[in-house]
Amino acid sequence: MATGKNPLFDTATTLGKILLFLGVSAICGVLVAGLLVPAAAVTGSSASGSIKFFDTLPAELKVDPPSQSTKILAADGSVIANLYLENRTRVSLDDMSPHIKNAVIAIEDSRFYEHGGVDTTGIMRALVSTARGNKQGASTITQQYVNNVINSSLEAEGKGDEVLLNGVNKGVGDKLREMKLAIALEKKFTKEEILEGYLNIVFFNRDAYGIEAASRLFFSTTAKKLTLPQAALLAGVVNSPSFYDPISNPDNAKNRRDLVLKAMYTQGKIKQADYEAAVATPVTTKVTQPRQGCAYSPTSPYFCDYVLHLLLNNPAYGADAKERERKVFRGGLTIKTTLEPAAQKAAQAQVDAAAGANPDKWGAALVSVEPGTGKITNMAQNTSWLPAKGSSTPSSTSTSTNSTKRVAT
Repeated sequence: MATGKNPLFDTATTLGKILLFLGVSAICGVLVAGLLVPAAAVTGSSASGSIKFFDTLPAELKVDPPSQSTKILAADGSVIANLYLENRTRVSLDDMSPHIKNAVIAIEDSRFYEHGGVDTTGIMRALVSTARGNKQGASTITQQYVNNVINSSLEAEGKGDEVLLNGVNKGVGDKLREMKLAIALEKKFTKEEILEGYLNIVFFNRDAYGIEAASRLFFSTTAKKLTLPQAALLAGVVNSPSFYDPISNPDNAKNRRDLVLKAMYTQGKIKQADYEAAVATPVTTKVTQPRQGCAYSPTSPYFCDYVLHLLLNNPAYGADAKERERKVFRGGLTIKTTLEPAAQKAAQAQVDAAAGANPDKWGAALVSVEPGTGKITNMAQNTSWLPAKGSSTPSSTSTSTNSTKRVAT
């Protein structure tokens, strides 16, 4: 027997939605008043109070370079190892495919070039949608960039427990602060600088921070060479890196990718033929798993470890151990060493031959030092740092330091 709906419940539900709408509208009124109306022109204690609160919020945001990978290089420039806490390689906007720029704007902030940091039209649209029971975000790319910059700074300072996530632990005051900082940021940086900063800092995967690392991880390519389907997929991943992960959730990733493509088409960023071809393209990945640390050095893990020991104990890289570790693993340094790859290869062959087939019973090591300079040209040992094949497990979200140092080993 069918059960009829209780009119009391219908009334309560409708009333609840009305009250919710009125409540969020009131909040929106505070935001809009704080954002758009000069305090001198506002009458009424409530509006004046809102403006006063908004004016007391900080308007300065220190945009430090986000955490980047440090490279240890041999004398010929070949890579010995990568060190990082967040796998990120910064690239300029010119070194990104136009598709990724258009895709991110289309799905995350279609009015990016029209607003001044906060999109009041988007806020009202989101409020109406939320009141109807369909939760919708209203953060602009600038606001998201601000949030990422703040969280990145907290992580770098070892304050990960203070990180604020949208919709999880962020209050109205936090959102107001984010909005004011977004407005201030728009006055300080161009739209292109903000978009570049955002695409370099945003989180895609625990092994990929920023668009360059994401391109290499998922497609074994660069951000500049991303195709339309690839760019649309990565733009979609930003919304929920786990749920839209193309490796573990390809169906979810395709649905989101196609939504991004539809947004690009309806906004006139791509033609119909391109849209149809991209939607028909299956989701395929070509994964290049990043390798972090000296243990994954393909040529000289023990020499790498020796260099790392020098860095972490050198006051030139920081006053204490914690500061030095932060500089080395987050600073995006380029450490050029004196190791000669040819000499290293010969030395490795020599120690392997000397110990025979029993490295667990017989040990051999060889170090060559250049007379007069003291430069170490090779450092070999017959044991294997990683006898079994493993995977990288890093601890883990502007302008690169791009510091270059030479270790006189």
